[in-house]
Amino acid sequence: MAVMSGRAINRATLARQLLLDREAVPAVDVVGRLVGMQGQEAKHPYVGLWSRIDGFEESELDRAVQERDVVRGTLFRGTLHLVTAADYLRFRVTVAPVLEAGLKVLGDRGAGLEPAKVVAAAEKLLAKEPLTFTEVRDALQQQFPDVNERALGFCTRMLVPLVVYPTDVRWSWAANSKFTPAEEWIGKKLHRRAQTKELVTRYLQAFGPATPADFQTWSGLQKAKPLFDELELETFTDEAGKTLYDVPDAPRPDPETPAPVRFLPEFDNVLLSHAKRERIIADEHKPAVFTKNLRVKATYTVDGLVAGLWTTEKKRGVATLTLAPFGRTLKKTQAELEREGAGLVRFLEPDAKSYAVVTTG
Repeated sequence: MAVMSGRAINRATLARQLLLDREAVPAVDVVGRLVGMQGQEAKHPYVGLWSRIDGFEESELDRAVQERDVVRGTLFRGTLHLVTAADYLRFRVTVAPVLEAGLKVLGDRGAGLEPAKVVAAAEKLLAKEPLTFTEVRDALQQQFPDVNERALGFCTRMLVPLVVYPTDVRWSWAANSKFTPAEEWIGKKLHRRAQTKELVTRYLQAFGPATPADFQTWSGLQKAKPLFDELELETFTDEAGKTLYDVPDAPRPDPETPAPVRFLPEFDNVLLSHAKRERIIADEHKPAVFTKNLRVKATYTVDGLVAGLWTTEKKRGVATLTLAPFGRTLKKTQAELEREGAGLVRFLEPDAKSYAVVTTG
């Protein structure tokens, strides 16, 4: 098997993630190519698309949401994702075992919980109108007074196929959003059979080359090695001798292909979708990015690797993007970061009176 260097693996992943070159393609197509985008907060996918699409405007994603071409709902790893409506329908049953297993985290709080009864009650409630999870919990608590209200809400989130109900606000979803049944919102039924092999292929197209453990980290599904063995995949080894799998004819650019600086939002999936993340971030920098309270900070990359953090704020009409580098930044790279950062802060704060990009340290 051919050996792929760490740099070759990095460039292959960046190419599939549209982080080597922005492309002038529809936002819905990019969401599909990425097999969804982590959507813990509504703004994050917009930022991720800005970094990947040439000329991206948030109104394009707004329209796709309103036209129900993309949806935001609980999916991979039991977390909120922005996905195409077609992919939600196709893969919701596939990841159902992950969501069902998630109830184990309730521990003692799950005492007395009867999932089938809670699901039936929640489906009946949500069939009437979209509800926030506070409203869902309050209504279910009246029916199941002896069960922890958080357990009732969590059971609903994991087991009932729901999407977040969009509203006419910036980034399409309010902070305390309502949820609505996915099939009713999309207007089509879920695929009833698991499409696990297809999901493996789609994963490799977006994140490969990779290992079965990487796929398990991204999807939450376990025991993936037999699935990889059943598919017609190419194999490589990394520099440590570990076998990597990939779809035939996938982009694997020259390792010396230049990688421009890119800004990634919080929770970007490129940082979350491999068992070992050295292809995109050095181990020494992970504690600064992955916090103890399970947040993943917004980062920027230099030469394809995470090189620092970024934040924005607007005060008195001045929008400022602040860079926090992990180490020394070359003058040429600093200029590139400031050009790219100036575009990002204008995208995030279009109504500001003035803009600035500053660096700490």
